[in-house]
Amino acid sequence: MTRQELKTKNIAVLMGGLSAEREVSLRTGHAISQALREAGYRVTDIDADRSLPARLEESRTEVAFIALHGRFGEDGTVQGLLEMMGIPYTGSGVLASSLAMDKVATKKMLQYHGVNTPAFAVFRPGSQVQGSLPPFPVVVKPAREGSTIGISIAREQAELAAGLTEAFRFDSLVLVEQFVAGAEVTVGVLDGEALPVIQVVPKGGFYDYQAKYTAGQTEYLLPAPLPEGIYAGLQQAACQACQALGCSGAARVDFMVGDNDFTCLEVNTIPGMTATSLLPKAAAAAGLPFVELVQRILEGAALGK
Repeated sequence: MTRQELKTKNIAVLMGGLSAEREVSLRTGHAISQALREAGYRVTDIDADRSLPARLEESRTEVAFIALHGRFGEDGTVQGLLEMMGIPYTGSGVLASSLAMDKVATKKMLQYHGVNTPAFAVFRPGSQVQGSLPPFPVVVKPAREGSTIGISIAREQAELAAGLTEAFRFDSLVLVEQFVAGAEVTVGVLDGEALPVIQVVPKGGFYDYQAKYTAGQTEYLLPAPLPEGIYAGLQQAACQACQALGCSGAARVDFMVGDNDFTCLEVNTIPGMTATSLLPKAAAAAGLPFVELVQRILEGAALGK
């Protein structure tokens, strides 16, 4: 849809929701709705709880801008609901959203398509393990959560046990992944094209929830000071990862960079859009201010992705 067409539609920004990332989603959603109002769109803010179908009907929503993070929003469930209701929506479709939300499924797809990703094993309750446990240190994380919720680094068996206990608080599927030392970087992808690469340098040494969402806790190097070949390779791999999962609209791909290579960690199909978020920073560096970025994402709203 063109911008002129969209300005005649009732736009609903879906935010909040039911996941552990609710507070971040509210910040993302409010930033998006404010930008759309400034640009002249008819916008309704909807907190996407279990009354969402009724709220969509009451507001006569014609297009949905999904600003939800985590389960019941980023995982294909809301996308499926909107498909059933015939409401075009932003971002990736049902299958791509579901695959990207599941870090285990993502890694299997990356491996299949030749995108380098750290070795891993999968744990279920009762110590059921699939795959060979990588050597210590390892990163323990819930397979279907985001924003580094429930994540820890284990350097020996006792820390692994504690990390599994913490991760199982959030998910019945836990990923134990080989720890990769090096620089943490992220690459935004918008409509299939890579944005400038950002290197993330948390002051505490670990890019956890506090480092992500507390101003001043993390330094962002933009563009990332990397060798030209690595920089270009990261952008190419980010686009390849999004293609492998079938992503559309805006996405963000996270990597670890070693001395001469890099590995892909995960793909985020609904990147944060808060004041400290990475995708808006990269877009701005590419000459795309926030209001323009939001409109570009909205223009990609569609059904049947």
